[in-house]
Amino acid sequence: MRKLKNSELDRLSIEKFKESKKTPLIMILDNIRSLNNIGSVFRTSDAFLIEKIYLCGITAKPPHKDIHKTALGSTETVDWEYVEDTLTLVEKLKTKNIKIISIEQAENATMLNDFTPDKETRYAIVFGNEVKGVQQEVVDTSDVVIEIPQYGTKHSLNISVSAGVVIWDLFCKLK
Repeated sequence: MRKLKNSELDRLSIEKFKESKKTPLIMILDNIRSLNNIGSVFRTSDAFLIEKIYLCGITAKPPHKDIHKTALGSTETVDWEYVEDTLTLVEKLKTKNIKIISIEQAENATMLNDFTPDKETRYAIVFGNEVKGVQQEVVDTSDVVIEIPQYGTKHSLNISVSAGVVIWDLFCKLK
Protein backbone atom coordinates (compact mmCIF):
# COMPACT_ATOMS: atom_id res chain seq x y z
CA MET A 1 0.00 0.00 0.00
CA ARG A 2 1.15 3.48 -0.89
CA LYS A 3 0.21 6.51 1.18
CA LEU A 4 -1.74 9.10 -0.79
CA LYS A 5 -0.26 12.51 -1.46
CA ASN A 6 -2.25 15.58 -0.42
CA SER A 7 -2.88 16.30 -4.11
CA GLU A 8 -4.61 12.90 -4.43
CA LEU A 9 -7.13 13.42 -1.62
CA ASP A 10 -9.84 15.03 -3.79
CA ARG A 11 -10.42 17.83 -1.30
CA LEU A 12 -13.33 20.20 -1.84
CA SER A 13 -12.70 23.88 -2.39
CA ILE A 14 -14.31 26.26 0.08
CA GLU A 15 -16.93 27.11 -2.56
CA LYS A 16 -17.74 23.45 -3.26
CA PHE A 17 -17.93 22.73 0.48
CA LYS A 18 -20.42 25.60 0.94
CA GLU A 19 -22.54 24.21 -1.94
CA SER A 20 -22.45 20.59 -0.71
CA LYS A 21 -25.46 18.87 0.80
CA LYS A 22 -24.82 18.90 4.53
CA THR A 23 -25.28 16.21 7.15
CA PRO A 24 -28.40 17.25 9.12
CA LEU A 25 -26.44 17.78 12.34
CA ILE A 26 -25.79 21.01 14.20
CA MET A 27 -23.13 21.20 16.91
CA ILE A 28 -23.67 23.34 20.00
CA LEU A 29 -20.60 24.03 22.11
CA ASP A 30 -21.85 24.96 25.59
CA ASN A 31 -19.18 26.95 27.49
CA ILE A 32 -16.11 25.17 26.11
CA ARG A 33 -12.89 26.51 27.69
CA SER A 34 -10.21 25.00 25.46
CA LEU A 35 -9.56 26.77 22.20
CA ASN A 36 -7.87 23.62 20.89
CA ASN A 37 -11.08 21.66 21.57
CA ILE A 38 -13.08 24.29 19.68
CA GLY A 39 -10.73 24.10 16.71
CA SER A 40 -10.85 20.32 16.73
CA VAL A 41 -14.67 20.31 16.63
CA PHE A 42 -14.52 22.65 13.63
CA ARG A 43 -12.12 20.32 11.85
CA THR A 44 -14.21 17.20 12.55
CA SER A 45 -17.35 19.08 11.49
CA ASP A 46 -15.68 19.96 8.20
CA ALA A 47 -14.69 16.33 7.62
CA PHE A 48 -18.30 15.14 7.92
CA LEU A 49 -20.09 18.10 6.27
CA ILE A 50 -21.83 19.22 9.46
CA GLU A 51 -24.52 21.85 8.87
CA LYS A 52 -23.49 24.43 11.49
CA ILE A 53 -21.72 25.05 14.79
CA TYR A 54 -23.10 27.32 17.51
CA LEU A 55 -20.57 28.69 19.98
CA CYS A 56 -22.24 29.60 23.29
CA GLY A 57 -21.35 31.28 26.56
CA ILE A 58 -17.61 31.43 27.28
CA THR A 59 -16.79 29.45 24.12
CA ALA A 60 -14.28 31.51 22.14
CA LYS A 61 -14.94 32.58 18.57
CA PRO A 62 -12.75 32.69 15.49
CA PRO A 63 -10.53 34.29 14.50
CA HIS A 64 -8.15 33.18 17.21
CA LYS A 65 -4.68 31.69 16.71
CA ASP A 66 -5.28 28.78 19.13
CA ILE A 67 -8.56 27.83 17.41
CA HIS A 68 -6.88 28.17 14.02
CA LYS A 69 -4.01 25.91 15.11
CA THR A 70 -6.32 22.87 15.34
CA ALA A 71 -9.10 23.99 12.96
CA LEU A 72 -6.66 24.23 10.02
CA GLY A 73 -8.93 26.57 8.05
CA SER A 74 -12.23 24.81 8.79
CA THR A 75 -13.56 27.98 10.44
CA GLU A 76 -13.77 29.26 6.85
CA THR A 77 -15.80 26.29 5.62
CA VAL A 78 -18.17 25.28 8.42
CA ASP A 79 -21.01 27.72 9.04
CA TRP A 80 -20.91 29.02 12.62
CA GLU A 81 -22.56 31.57 14.86
CA TYR A 82 -22.05 32.87 18.38
CA VAL A 83 -25.06 32.86 20.72
CA GLU A 84 -24.58 33.99 24.30
CA ASP A 85 -27.15 31.78 26.04
CA THR A 86 -27.30 28.06 25.24
CA LEU A 87 -30.78 27.53 26.70
CA THR A 88 -32.26 30.36 24.62
CA LEU A 89 -30.67 28.85 21.50
CA VAL A 90 -31.97 25.36 22.30
CA GLU A 91 -35.49 26.68 22.82
CA LYS A 92 -35.32 28.57 19.51
CA LEU A 93 -34.08 25.51 17.61
CA LYS A 94 -36.88 23.40 19.09
CA THR A 95 -39.45 25.79 17.57
CA LYS A 96 -37.91 24.90 14.18
CA ASN A 97 -38.53 21.17 14.82
CA ILE A 98 -34.85 20.50 15.43
CA LYS A 99 -34.41 17.73 18.01
CA ILE A 100 -31.95 18.52 20.80
CA ILE A 101 -29.50 15.85 21.95
CA SER A 102 -27.27 16.49 24.94
CA ILE A 103 -24.15 14.36 25.25
CA GLU A 104 -23.97 13.71 28.96
CA GLN A 105 -23.82 11.06 31.66
CA ALA A 106 -27.31 11.22 33.14
CA GLU A 107 -30.03 9.07 34.64
CA ASN A 108 -31.94 7.21 31.94
CA ALA A 109 -29.57 8.38 29.20
CA THR A 110 -29.65 6.42 25.94
CA MET A 111 -26.34 4.77 25.12
CA LEU A 112 -24.94 6.02 21.82
CA ASN A 113 -24.81 2.51 20.35
CA ASP A 114 -28.54 2.09 21.15
CA PHE A 115 -29.62 5.39 19.56
CA THR A 116 -31.13 5.27 16.08
CA PRO A 117 -31.59 8.70 14.49
CA ASP A 118 -34.55 9.39 12.22
CA LYS A 119 -33.16 10.19 8.78
CA GLU A 120 -35.90 12.79 8.22
CA THR A 121 -35.04 14.74 11.41
CA ARG A 122 -32.50 17.50 11.97
CA TYR A 123 -30.56 17.22 15.22
CA ALA A 124 -28.61 19.69 17.32
CA ILE A 125 -25.98 18.02 19.49
CA VAL A 126 -24.92 19.79 22.70
CA PHE A 127 -21.42 19.25 24.07
CA GLY A 128 -20.70 20.72 27.49
CA ASN A 129 -17.93 22.35 29.44
CA GLU A 130 -14.82 20.24 30.07
CA VAL A 131 -15.41 20.21 33.85
CA LYS A 132 -19.12 20.84 34.44
CA GLY A 133 -20.58 19.22 31.31
CA VAL A 134 -23.84 20.34 29.71
CA GLN A 135 -25.82 22.77 31.87
CA GLN A 136 -28.61 20.96 33.77
CA GLU A 137 -31.28 23.29 32.39
CA VAL A 138 -30.17 22.38 28.85
CA VAL A 139 -30.22 18.66 29.74
CA ASP A 140 -33.76 19.16 31.11
CA THR A 141 -34.88 20.75 27.83
CA SER A 142 -33.26 18.13 25.59
CA ASP A 143 -35.33 15.66 23.59
CA VAL A 144 -32.72 12.96 24.16
CA VAL A 145 -29.67 12.59 26.38
CA ILE A 146 -27.03 10.31 24.91
CA GLU A 147 -24.14 8.79 26.80
CA ILE A 148 -21.02 7.40 25.16
CA PRO A 149 -20.43 3.96 26.66
CA GLN A 150 -17.11 3.77 28.50
CA TYR A 151 -15.70 0.71 30.17
CA GLY A 152 -12.46 1.80 31.84
CA THR A 153 -11.77 3.59 35.12
CA LYS A 154 -12.08 7.25 34.06
CA HIS A 155 -15.50 7.54 32.39
CA SER A 156 -14.41 10.87 30.99
CA LEU A 157 -13.54 11.78 27.41
CA ASN A 158 -12.11 15.01 26.09
CA ILE A 159 -14.86 17.08 24.43
CA SER A 160 -13.15 16.96 21.04
CA VAL A 161 -12.89 13.17 21.30
CA SER A 162 -16.55 12.96 22.35
CA ALA A 163 -17.53 15.11 19.37
CA GLY A 164 -15.53 12.89 17.03
CA VAL A 165 -17.12 9.71 18.37
CA VAL A 166 -20.66 11.11 18.24
CA ILE A 167 -20.31 12.78 14.83
CA TRP A 168 -18.86 9.63 13.27
CA ASP A 169 -21.53 7.39 14.82
CA LEU A 170 -24.45 9.59 13.75
CA PHE A 171 -22.92 10.27 10.32
CA CYS A 172 -22.72 6.50 9.68
CA LYS A 173 -26.25 5.92 10.92
CA LEU A 174 -27.67 8.78 8.82
CA LYS A 175 -25.86 7.81 5.63
